[in-house]
Amino acid sequence: MDGLLATLDLTGQEFLILTVIVIVAGIVRGFSGFALSAVVMASAVIILPPVQIIPICWWLEMTASVLMAKGGWQEADRGIVMGLVIGSTIGVPFGLLLTTSVSVEASQLIALTVIIALALTQLAKIRLAFLATKPGLYGSGFAAGVVTGLASVGGMVIAIYVLSQDAPAAKMRAALVLFLFVSSLTSLIMLLWFGVMNSTAAARGLSLALPTTLGVFLGQRLFTPRFAPYYRPACLSLLCALAGAALVRTQFA
Repeated sequence: MDGLLATLDLTGQEFLILTVIVIVAGIVRGFSGFALSAVVMASAVIILPPVQIIPICWWLEMTASVLMAKGGWQEADRGIVMGLVIGSTIGVPFGLLLTTSVSVEASQLIALTVIIALALTQLAKIRLAFLATKPGLYGSGFAAGVVTGLASVGGMVIAIYVLSQDAPAAKMRAALVLFLFVSSLTSLIMLLWFGVMNSTAAARGLSLALPTTLGVFLGQRLFTPRFAPYYRPACLSLLCALAGAALVRTQFA
């Protein structure tokens, strides 16, 4: 165990806390289809700076996406997914450039503020009509890429884009899941290019993949269709509370 902790560059307490965080985040992803990285970032930012959490989230998102992508390619609108992925691929470097250029305190403030703003936007069910256009498609993808580089929460931007569509909910949810999977592949190149994805980050992500898997399975098992309308508001409220508490602790402690 000591050898593992040395490889991860974490204390036993930090590793235990991170394990609990990713299980909870996996449960949220399992029954809501999004917000895994947002929950991890909002909670783990009190332990690690955002630039170290982002590559961990990459491994966790990839794990969850593999588990949830079954049938997604057939159900999702592939044209929409590819448009979002193209925009995201262009946007990720801009977010990473900012994250790696500012201080830890500033990056924490940016990441948590972005999470709270996106969660409140979704809670308010704000529908932006222009997102249903072609420029809105690529613009949403670009914005998702930027916030992925900032706080690994691109999925929340895509969720806002989904709200602007009139397509069936199942089809758009499949698009969200497939986007997270495909965009993770393109984001890896940028994470390696910026040196954010290193051996320590990979070891942390791999060690937390198993408890994340457990959380996703639990979330899927706990999903009850008749309570579906309440899952998203509950998750977003939890996210606001976590990010708000972390913001207070990191900025005013």
